[in-house]
Amino acid sequence: MNNMPPITKNLLIINVLAFFGSYVIRQVYGIDADRYLGLHLFLSDNFNLLQPLTYMFMHGGFSHLLCNMFALWMFGRVLEQMWGGKRFLLFYLVCGIGAGLVQEAVQGIRFLTAEAGMSPDEVEAVLAHGTNAWNEGKNFIAPQMAHLNALLNSGTVGASGSIFGILLGFGMSFPEERIFVMPLPFPIKAKYFVAGYAVIEILMGMANNPYDNVAHFAHLGGMVFGFLLIMYWKRKNRNNGYYYYN
Repeated sequence: MNNMPPITKNLLIINVLAFFGSYVIRQVYGIDADRYLGLHLFLSDNFNLLQPLTYMFMHGGFSHLLCNMFALWMFGRVLEQMWGGKRFLLFYLVCGIGAGLVQEAVQGIRFLTAEAGMSPDEVEAVLAHGTNAWNEGKNFIAPQMAHLNALLNSGTVGASGSIFGILLGFGMSFPEERIFVMPLPFPIKAKYFVAGYAVIEILMGMANNPYDNVAHFAHLGGMVFGFLLIMYWKRKNRNNGYYYYN
């Protein structure tokens, strides 16, 4: 840890503390921190303007935390050493917030699509009573109403948007670098790893499996915002007469 760049190290610490802190609060006080800090649809009573920032420091379980923090340690420290702490922190936050905005847009579209297939009375019942029911651990019996209520009140948590941005940044900065990806028994170039991961996320996001509890389009949003920021930096550096990236 002593040799780890400071921003990467502090992000690891903050994420771990937030995870265990939310666990203690839930166990001791019975308060679900995800309800307040996780990202909810902007139409929900549980939504607040800080959630596009706070959601990226919350995680849905230890394995979720472990995977994201391992990727942050593995790839984030390399980018921080190359870009510097301030630029890396900006990149991390922009990718995370951008991923949250994309998730909001996707969830909003899905909500409007589901709403269009329901009667006005059913929609009104969900809007009037759905949030309270959800906060009590309940939902509607009718499948369409239950689905609409889940879209309205389920939260998104995790640093994955920032992590996918970091993966993209690593792939763009070190495209020929070979990395091992389980369960493949051989290394692959970073550019192929990132491209393959993006294709998988697109396909799984388009599948829209109701039992898939993963925000695939948020992952893609992190990549998109990361790409746009990197291209902006490259253009700015080019205009200044020097290059910052390998």
